[in-house]
Order: sequence, then C-alpha cells, then structure tokens
Amino acid sequence: MVKETVVFALTANVELANAVCKELGVPLGKIKVEHFADGEIIVEPQQSVRGRDVFIIQSTCTPVTEHLMEVLVCIDACKRASAGSINIVMPYYGYARQDRKAKPRQPITSKLVANLLVTAGANRILTFDLHAAQIQGYFDIPIDDLTVVPMLGQYFREKNFPNDEVVVISPDHGGVVRARRLADMLDAPIAIIDKRRPKPNMVEAQNVIGDVDGKICIVVDDICDTAGTLCAGCQILKDHGAKDVYVGITHPIFSKDAIDKINKSVIKELVVTDTIPMSEEKKAQTDKITVLSIANMIAETIDSIENHTPVSHV
Repeated sequence: MVKETVVFALTANVELANAVCKELGVPLGKIKVEHFADGEIIVEPQQSVRGRDVFIIQSTCTPVTEHLMEVLVCIDACKRASAGSINIVMPYYGYARQDRKAKPRQPITSKLVANLLVTAGANRILTFDLHAAQIQGYFDIPIDDLTVVPMLGQYFREKNFPNDEVVVISPDHGGVVRARRLADMLDAPIAIIDKRRPKPNMVEAQNVIGDVDGKICIVVDDICDTAGTLCAGCQILKDHGAKDVYVGITHPIFSKDAIDKINKSVIKELVVTDTIPMSEEKKAQTDKITVLSIANMIAETIDSIENHTPVSHV
C-alpha cells in the first residue's frame, strides 16, 4: 500500500471501513462528522490530506439524503485541504432506481447525484452492482462498478448442491445478465420470473419462464428493499414446484417489515453483503440471513488503483 493513501469512514459504513483498513494494513483516517443544532452537517478531517490519495467510504443508504450530504461536504473539505485525489467508495449508490424517466415529469435523480459528486470534486467512484448499468455513463470521471456475483457463486458452490438440481433465477427480465453470470459459475440453467409492478414495492407475479419443478432455485438480485417483491417471486417458484429457494442479494436495504416478511416466506436462506450494514436488532430477528463481507474486494481495488494495475481481477 502506498503510504500517501488515506481512508476515511463517514457514518454509514464504519465497521466495513475498519475491515478494509485491516486488509490494507493502514490505520483508519481520523475525521469528525458533526451536526449543528439545526441539522446542518460539518465534516472535518483531523489529519493532513495534502497531496494524499483520499478514499472516502460511505454508502448512501438510510438516511439516504443525509449520508449523501456527508459525502459532498467531505469531498469539499478534502478538496479545500489540497488532497491529491478524492476517491469515493460508495458500496451502495442511493437513488440508483431513479435512473430514467418512466413517466412524464419524473426526475433522473441518479444523474443528479452523479453531477453533485463530480461538481463537488470527486475524481473517481467505486461502487457495487449498480441498479442500472447506464449510470456509469452519467459520470465524466472513472467509475469502477464491481459485482459480488463471483463471491455469491463461490458461497453457493461450497454447498455442493447436485448440479442437475440447481437453477439460477432472475427475478425479472432486467436481471438476466446477472443471473447468467452466476449460472455460468455454477454450471446451471436459468429461469426468469415474469412479473409486473402496478406500483413501487408491489408486484404481481405472472409466470415462470423455465423449469423449476423439483429444483433448488437460487434467486439473484441487486436490491432487497421491503422484501415484498422478493417474497412474492419466491412463493411463485414454490407454487411451480421448486424444492428449495435460496436468495443472493447485494444490497440489503430491509425497509419497514422486510425481516418479518422474509421470516414468513418460503426462502430457506438469504445471502447478502455488507454494502449496507445490518443493525444488531435486525440480525437478532432472523436466522435466515447470512452476511458476506466485501472488505477484501474494496481493499484489493484500492490497492490496484494506488499501484496503477487493473481492477478487472477483483
């Protein structure tokens, strides 16, 4: 690790940032995040960043806008303190679901967020499994969109399921590329849940394209929010004869009563990552969820960036 590297954690991913620094063999940078009485945010690095490559680790998860504002203020603070480069490690990129105008007069907020980050002074973005791949094109700076699919593939491969019983499931037509990548790792076929959404967080599952009767189904997706869509899709797999249903998710948002829905669902195991931290309270509510860490992937990517080597191997 280059000695000029400084890694800061804001308030969303402190545990993850500590794990990343442990992998890198560098101390976590000292930074202060405070609020004025009226809610204004102030971020102050407590050490010199002059000429240093700064990596700011922060997911824009709940509270989304507050976490985003912390990032923007931190970028400004580092820029004004003459940082050599400002690299944003945003494991979960909030507002990514607002990536296009689905109806007249709707905003494209994911593009707005990209504009804010670049205008504030970010030099590079590192993220995981963007909800929409085209968001990469919203940036005029380098962006590395990593995927946890290989990590999920390794996890499920170690379960030693009979190869002829496994089917990888895409929860919708838009997730076929992700499902195909996992299926190739597991040497398994894919199936697709054909569904429509009358409104956000509500789904009407229509059919299953592919054979799941008597199969071990592994559903792979990027986001689990309220879990309504996920649980409904898993139920239709069971209704079509699936033997067991496992799920791999990158970003565990788990809003509202998501954990309760998962507990009552047909899901046998839900494997997630720590792009968004799970509270101890949520962890205590279920024994169905397994958390895998992306700390090593982030550390390897930072090391590659600092040593000017490709990140494609990560």
